[in-house]
Amino acid sequence: MAVHLDEHFTYKKIGKAVFAPILMMIFTSVYGIVDGIFVSNFVGKTAFAALNLVMPVIMIIGALGFMMGAGGSALVAKTLGEGDKEQANKIFSGIVYSTMILGAVVTLAVIFFIEPISKLLGATEEMLPYCTLYGRILVGGITLFMLQNLFQTFFIVAEKSVLGFVVTLVAGITNIVLDAAFVAGAHLGLAGAAYATVIGQFLGAIIPIIYFACKNPSTLRLGKPTFAPKMLLKTVTNGSSELLSNVASSIVGMVYNLQLLKFAGEDGVSAYGVIMYASFIFAAVFLGYAIGVAPIISFNYGAQNHDEMKNVLKKSVILNVIAGVVMTVLSVALARPLSSIFVGYDAALLDMTTVAMRIYSISFIFMGLNIFTSSFFTALNNGLISAIVSFARTLVFQISAVMLLPLAFGLNGIWAAIIVAELLALILGVIFILTNRKKYGY
Repeated sequence: MAVHLDEHFTYKKIGKAVFAPILMMIFTSVYGIVDGIFVSNFVGKTAFAALNLVMPVIMIIGALGFMMGAGGSALVAKTLGEGDKEQANKIFSGIVYSTMILGAVVTLAVIFFIEPISKLLGATEEMLPYCTLYGRILVGGITLFMLQNLFQTFFIVAEKSVLGFVVTLVAGITNIVLDAAFVAGAHLGLAGAAYATVIGQFLGAIIPIIYFACKNPSTLRLGKPTFAPKMLLKTVTNGSSELLSNVASSIVGMVYNLQLLKFAGEDGVSAYGVIMYASFIFAAVFLGYAIGVAPIISFNYGAQNHDEMKNVLKKSVILNVIAGVVMTVLSVALARPLSSIFVGYDAALLDMTTVAMRIYSISFIFMGLNIFTSSFFTALNNGLISAIVSFARTLVFQISAVMLLPLAFGLNGIWAAIIVAELLALILGVIFILTNRKKYGY
């Protein structure tokens, strides 16, 4: 049964609302790491390190889809809460078409510069051909990646989160099957992994387009758009924190790689890649929750239902605290088994990765609350506070920590940087939530 945005949300109903988005994000993370598993085991650790080196660039560009989706869905849900369904659909259509145009422009602007970008990121002579090959194929399909990210949030606004999960499932299974066929079967190497990803993204983009373009039982439908500059600006500012968070995370990844090349060489970059892949799975729970609950907050904000906003906020804090502890325990316990999937063929690299992951895992205690805080203010259409939280959490706190801690603690200081950053971000987020209670009535 679908969960409607105008309901009173008990823990059970919140669970129903976020269940499909959490599964969707977990599965997105799982199929997102499949490239890494196949490349590491069938192509080698140099290709795997190259993939991890260029991936932050792809994620920065793909984050434009998250920006349009998060910012746009907050605006559309708020408009639905105000009772104007026709305008909500015009805004939705305008955001989808604008994302297509943006994706095409970005593709043309970036695709020819992958090689110099890879060099700038520190690619060695051995890694550079792999970086260029993988990067160009993925940038070629970047519009699909952006649309896939965009529709993940709009399926929830449309009260069709289960359908969103099914679309992700189809795209993910396609990616996994084609990875096995192209990389392990046909021995197409890194190119095979890249093509498998793009084909999966094609399905993740085209199926929602067809669904929303046709007559459907949801609250949203693609039709006559509005391209009002004010609407587009509000979408961008609302979603700026999600863009900034993804861009900053990618920049942080680049800084990590540069530091690791200095302290541990190519093995350090590979170990960090494994941690990122594994942490995607755990962080997906927090991201899925934030994506699932944000339209509820936006809808009730538009409807001026302050009691329900307060109810959802309180329950969200409790649930994220519990989830943070559970994710930390699981990550510590599964550090070695997860690491062995990627680098089990190299004992020294496996030991390094296991230790690193166990240190990194402590950050999950705070991470869920920080992701929710940023999403909470995006849902309230306050992109500025959301952006400040995201900017400080990643670009300021984490880069500062990853540059300074190794001076005192060496390699382990790099792995522990995320813990310090998340703790500082939590303090900042609590301050913003407490100081804005009267303004929003939660």
